[in-house]
Amino acid sequence: MTTTDIPTIADPPESGARAAVRDFVARARGGDLGSAPVVAGLIVIWIVFEILNPTFLSSTNLVNLTMQSAAVGTIALGVVLVLLIGEIDLSVGSVSGLASAVLAVGFVQLGMPLPVVLVAAVASGALVGLLFGLIRTRFGVPSFVITLAGLLGVLGIQLAVLGRTGSINLPFESWIVQFGTQWFLPAWLSYVLVVAAVAGYAWSQIVLARRRAEALLPSVPLRTIVIRSVAILVLLAAAAWYLNLTRGVGVMFALFLVLAALTQLALTRTRWGRSVYAVGGNVEAARRAGIRVNRVYVSVFVLCSSLAALGGVFAAARLAAANQSSGGGDTNLNAIAAAVIGGTSLFGGRGSALSAVLGVIVIMSITSGLALINPDSSLRYIITGAVLLLAVVIDSLSRRSRAAAGRA
Repeated sequence: MTTTDIPTIADPPESGARAAVRDFVARARGGDLGSAPVVAGLIVIWIVFEILNPTFLSSTNLVNLTMQSAAVGTIALGVVLVLLIGEIDLSVGSVSGLASAVLAVGFVQLGMPLPVVLVAAVASGALVGLLFGLIRTRFGVPSFVITLAGLLGVLGIQLAVLGRTGSINLPFESWIVQFGTQWFLPAWLSYVLVVAAVAGYAWSQIVLARRRAEALLPSVPLRTIVIRSVAILVLLAAAAWYLNLTRGVGVMFALFLVLAALTQLALTRTRWGRSVYAVGGNVEAARRAGIRVNRVYVSVFVLCSSLAALGGVFAAARLAAANQSSGGGDTNLNAIAAAVIGGTSLFGGRGSALSAVLGVIVIMSITSGLALINPDSSLRYIITGAVLLLAVVIDSLSRRSRAAAGRA
């Protein structure tokens, strides 16, 4: 084969915009809706709440919304990993509460150095996940049962760690509280990070397209990649500019976005990530392909609980306290709902870490909007449950469409 015979990603005669639309329509007909339903739903939610309360889309409120999203979003990243292998973790709320308790007791009552306490808090989550993974692989107990028992057991440990005090306040002048409440990126740095993120996205898409073309597989045209990248750049730059009108982009929220990007990179660019998708798609086929399924299970449960613990640390930093209700309430509901609403399939094998970002923004938008209009508290749970049910229905219909098109 000569050099001229090697496939490239040269642009087709039609325009990039027309090709992008044609590609989206083709994927939608095959049941691959991507993030379109989530984005459309988010736009509707924002329009409704802005009509009901004109301060909803103010820069100040959106800054608060992003800061509130960091803790739940970090927990949702772990839930995405578990759902990708077709499992579930109902204990993420309790694990986050345990981590916040370890942080508060170690730092305030025991006077341990903050870095040591942070490691201990995340390690407590990792140990819980390791236990779940070993029980799942050694005894074959369904993850639903394991993590439901874990929810109760870890909650008991959390209460024992807190002791009779029940509530511990973190020093407001400590850097962990400042990180959760007062640290924001300089405006110029937020724009630099936006450009760097879009450049990384564009480069990864170009490399992927070239590899697929060399393997004689369908690939995304270069012009389409450029159009997508420019659109994302404009959107993210506008968001950063709007947030910078007041306090700006919170450091904690920026760290959550970095974690989401790293998780997505691990899922799409590593052998471990491909194994996760393979196990979620078909466990037996993955096992026959030589994938060590048990190791994948254990690693995913460890990562899920570790991220839940890190989310608990973020929540404690945001509230400057840890108490018996930390990780309780609707933490589990919001984290799991964020993963599912963002587009991660409950059936395993489909989804992305970035779906947690979209999902948690939807959940926090509902929470923030309802707080502004101050309706009966029951309405919040009803609306969140309805949105979650709608997301699952869309997922089920998409799965049926993919099966009919031979792409399941």
